[in-house]
Amino acid sequence: MAEEKTYPMTAEGLAKLQAELDDLITNKRPAITSRIQEARSFGDLSENSEYQSAKDEQAFVEGRVKQLQQMIQFAQVIDASSASKNVVTLGKKISFKEVPDGDGDEETYTIVGSAESDPLSGKISNDSPMGKALLDHKTGDKVEIPLPENHSVTVEILHVSKAK
Repeated sequence: MAEEKTYPMTAEGLAKLQAELDDLITNKRPAITSRIQEARSFGDLSENSEYQSAKDEQAFVEGRVKQLQQMIQFAQVIDASSASKNVVTLGKKISFKEVPDGDGDEETYTIVGSAESDPLSGKISNDSPMGKALLDHKTGDKVEIPLPENHSVTVEILHVSKAK
């Protein structure tokens, strides 16, 4: 039997996935079922766009429910407090700046599992090139982060803390 994939994540990430799953099951499913029943009452299903739209949404929701159930079942919650304070691990917030001649702006990100990654809100995946490069380094380290087209940038880690 193939080994199941684990999904490393923070406790906060697991709670968000569980909340999304609960919402899909308790709110979205019944709403879609009602839409399907109402659309069926309109008659010929082969030319019924409301029915097709509801069935498409139902397929999407059921796929997401299965995905969330698997991610939750095989979640590996990482406790960032068990690692050394200054070491970059999953669940830690990292501040760094580009060296030697960067623009001087400090950037801050939280390293999270791929299931809870959201770069626009400062959460980068441990599987991303930046996340992989930063993992296991500590405050004061200079780290080379790969960029597209065989380029890279060197950053200095200024601060590592447990994410809130």
